[in-house]
Amino acid sequence: MTLRIYDTMAREKRVFEPQDPKRITVYVCGPTVYNYAHIGNARPPVVFDVLRRLLKDIYGRGSVVFARNITDVEDKIIKSSQETGESIADITRKYADIYNADMASLNVLAPDIEPWATKHIEGMIRIGESLKRKGYAYVTKDGLYFQVDQMDDYGKLSGRRQEDNEAGARVAVDEGKRNPSDFAIWKFAKEGEPDEAIWDSPWGKGRPGWHIECSAMIKAELGDTIDIHGGGIDLQFPHHENEIAQSECAHGETLANYWMHNGFLDMEGEKMSKSLGNVKLVHDLVKDWPGEVLRYALLSGHYRAPLDWTRDLLEQSKTMLDRIYGAYRRVWGDGRPVADDRHGVRDKLMDDLNTPLALAELNALASEANKAADEKNEQAMETVRNMMFDAGQALGLLSKTPMEWEQGGDGDDNARIDALVQARLDARKNKDWAEADRIRDELKTEGIEIMDGAGGATWRRV
Repeated sequence: MTLRIYDTMAREKRVFEPQDPKRITVYVCGPTVYNYAHIGNARPPVVFDVLRRLLKDIYGRGSVVFARNITDVEDKIIKSSQETGESIADITRKYADIYNADMASLNVLAPDIEPWATKHIEGMIRIGESLKRKGYAYVTKDGLYFQVDQMDDYGKLSGRRQEDNEAGARVAVDEGKRNPSDFAIWKFAKEGEPDEAIWDSPWGKGRPGWHIECSAMIKAELGDTIDIHGGGIDLQFPHHENEIAQSECAHGETLANYWMHNGFLDMEGEKMSKSLGNVKLVHDLVKDWPGEVLRYALLSGHYRAPLDWTRDLLEQSKTMLDRIYGAYRRVWGDGRPVADDRHGVRDKLMDDLNTPLALAELNALASEANKAADEKNEQAMETVRNMMFDAGQALGLLSKTPMEWEQGGDGDDNARIDALVQARLDARKNKDWAEADRIRDELKTEGIEIMDGAGGATWRRV
């Protein structure tokens, strides 16, 4: 089956044809590291993690070069440093580590390349010099700006016309700008800003604009033209539009052959915002919900559509995963399963990452597992177990053993429960039925169910 993805630039689904099947280049805009990531920030990493897994399955494990950047110089980072007294380096390292740990808890694979903006300042300056030399950039009292009306097809990604970009809307007003839509390539340093956020340039001391960072990192790490550029729909304009303008005018090459954007995440039907007080941090959510529940919830809607984030969605996702893991347990057998791709999950993903239908296929496999277990058909049980394992790999789910999923908790608490289950077994062996019942009832009040079997007893949280 052929992989088809919706290309924002073409405004239609296109068959994916890589430049080089042995080196497929993907770039996804990463975090600005000055605070914790909210759950909306996690949608692009999860969505494009599924794409990355799919590309590896199609073209081979070593065929995909996946880059996700770290923005470690920006106005909000500087403000945080000034307010807290912490150095920019300490702030950015701290929150980059937290971000990567939070994404790992959602089973997001670490990027092959994680470029940091401040390591690519020279590349940003070279692009700025090229743009100024070619007549696309000019200097104002505030910095070096890109002149958008010098680019004939500016706006081709978003479809926005120049006359739509009214000053004062999403565009910063600056008396020195020739056009309200012109954007900063390089910002001159302001009084009181820390030295660690200031670099020398041919135009004066300062720091890069936001958009030039990704242009420089893409060129340095992946090349002038990449296969796929991804990110949230909020980045389509102005960020991605301006990346295209800088890169294509400087290098004379197409920046990306395919553009993919995921939809917004709403909170209980409202836009997530600090002013409404409805921001949900990944760092907090993973304390109350398994990371796979959050991932399942994020994949439950098609990536291009808006997704309403509610407690009901989380509870439904937990219920579905409990059912799937329960079926997985019934066919688990001895040892780890091996991959068997005779299922429909990847076929659904080949159609523009249709994760809702892919999850439906995973749930169908759970039904097959229960049927095989009911019939005690060992060959069918082994086959469906291996297919569930492979389907889970494609979606970034079923990363735990059924026992790990159903027991959950932390190591110390699980060890305590293991000891109580063993004490109950010892009591039963000694025919101390009252003590055995007392332990069972004690665990039941904690939501622990004991399951007796021929090989002893196991337990799970219910």
